[in-house]
Amino acid sequence: MQDDQKENHVRRERYKGKNPKAFAEKYKEQQPDVYAEEVAKIIKQGRTPAGTHRSICVNEIMEFLKVQPGQTGLDATLGYGGHSLEILKALNKEGRLFATDVDPFELPRTKERLQALGYEEEHLQIRQMNFSGIDRLIYESGPLDFVLADLGVSSMQIDNPERGFSMKVNGPLDLRLNPKNGKPASAFLKTVLREDLELILKENADEPYNEQIAEAIVENIKRGRDISTTNQLKEVITEALEKLPFKITKEDIKKSCQRSFQALRIKLNNEFKVLDQFLEKLPDALAPGGRVAILSFHSGEDRRVKKSFQYLFREGIYSEVASDPIRASAQECFANPRAKSAKLRWAIKSK
Repeated sequence: MQDDQKENHVRRERYKGKNPKAFAEKYKEQQPDVYAEEVAKIIKQGRTPAGTHRSICVNEIMEFLKVQPGQTGLDATLGYGGHSLEILKALNKEGRLFATDVDPFELPRTKERLQALGYEEEHLQIRQMNFSGIDRLIYESGPLDFVLADLGVSSMQIDNPERGFSMKVNGPLDLRLNPKNGKPASAFLKTVLREDLELILKENADEPYNEQIAEAIVENIKRGRDISTTNQLKEVITEALEKLPFKITKEDIKKSCQRSFQALRIKLNNEFKVLDQFLEKLPDALAPGGRVAILSFHSGEDRRVKKSFQYLFREGIYSEVASDPIRASAQECFANPRAKSAKLRWAIKSK
């Protein structure tokens, strides 16, 4: 073949320094199987590699669930598949694990990773659906010996600026777990009433400056200001709090921004309503003696789980429930700061 007929070699994009800033440039972090050494260094630094997720309280969850070969269970929030992988190992290809998730982008990637490890559909059934539909799932699965639900947003979603979950890096203001359903936060803010937005910020995130933030957002939009990116929302909130008649620290402003993002995410994805439906249907899905573990990262979620478990315990439906939440160990929190807010509660269905 002559030189002019040869295909031009396309050089791979050069990795930009030890710690590239842009998500798309962190291709080494997003390929742990190819760049295991680089990924291990990032984890050792107490950081989560971009495009991946580090499952929390794995040992505590597995110790409680006591998964045995031959059982049938559900990972209600598949995510990156870290918890599911440990469960599958315990099942030892004897029994079945059902797994659900609403994210249409991450779910197929996780399915591919787990199948590459040898877990085919015979032992792993993955469904793109909301866990509030657990009552429909059991027609296929039968009574469940164990159920796990990790209510946290996955690191893959938070770190990817295209998903619009975080104010750390600018991106479209979206905040939907399934971008194919509903409307993004940017569209929602254009029509929401100020009093409704105040209530969302207060009830979903206990935001102390809910009135000032809601007023600033609504008034800025009325004046034609564009709030379609994460940075733009952050700027509006920051400006509003800097105008308060008393001094507020940068750290307090940062926390208010984080709470505001969280409150909007909860609203757009109906997270509290979905959790309430799941908790209501859960007992009927469990086999006698079945175990459930729920990992939450928000006080509103934890309250709902606690009240449901305690009520059903008093009714005799659960034989045992956690008296206090289990927290991630100091060692895990040091290695993975995102574990600090995690609370694990459990219950056992009466036989």
